[in-house]
Amino acid sequence: MGSPPPVRGEFPWWLAAAGLIAAALLWLMVTDETYARILATVSQGIGVTIFVTAAAFTLASALGLALAVCVLSRSVVARQAARFYIEIVRGVPILVLLFYIAFVGAPALVAGWNALAAPLGLGQVATRDLSLMWRAILALTIGYSAFIAEVFRAGIQSVDAGQIEASKALGLNGWHRFRLVVFPQAIRTILPPLGNDFIALIKDSALVSVLGVADITQLGKIYAAGSFRFFETYNVVAFLYLVMTVGLSLALRGLERRLRARGEG
Repeated sequence: MGSPPPVRGEFPWWLAAAGLIAAALLWLMVTDETYARILATVSQGIGVTIFVTAAAFTLASALGLALAVCVLSRSVVARQAARFYIEIVRGVPILVLLFYIAFVGAPALVAGWNALAAPLGLGQVATRDLSLMWRAILALTIGYSAFIAEVFRAGIQSVDAGQIEASKALGLNGWHRFRLVVFPQAIRTILPPLGNDFIALIKDSALVSVLGVADITQLGKIYAAGSFRFFETYNVVAFLYLVMTVGLSLALRGLERRLRARGEG
């Protein structure tokens, strides 16, 4: 049996408790030399975490939108090819996909490039030229594009058919119908789950540490292994991820409320 929905106007005690814990950890990081040293070390990976997440999410969103359009197209080939991609990729764990792209897909991609470049007189590249960070971004892009495609598909299909028929009556072609009528209405449905995928991607970006990418988790792992301060180190690592994910989650809830109020108005 599921938990009852929150009562409107109820004080968010969970947020107050989380805020107190965060304040206590922040105080330790300011006053305790060990925590301060750990924060100084681990925080160097924040930029890498943000870059990996932003790059993978941007590419996954573009690819996901293209896949959703293919799934909804009139072409049987496009529909079946897109559905094949979505179902296969969604069935592979992100960690397995990371290893596969990093150590199988990347060498195959480089070999394919070299095979095409040789007859054209273009420069050859080595597998090591494709950094592990970009291999991780490629893997996250492929993995999340399948989930984001379903978000876009559901959002596009939520638009009332009468709106589409009206736009056809006005003489708008397929592209203009999508850009001016369908997508602006679908985005209200799409944004909340898309935001949830972004938050999930922030958490899954920690998996890139298995490839040695110097993100928050990797730097924390290295520091803990060298200092044996596992408790303190992973407190700081968890704190940094929670600040990003909970902060974005609260912002997303505010956005949902505004979109709902605008729709009701």
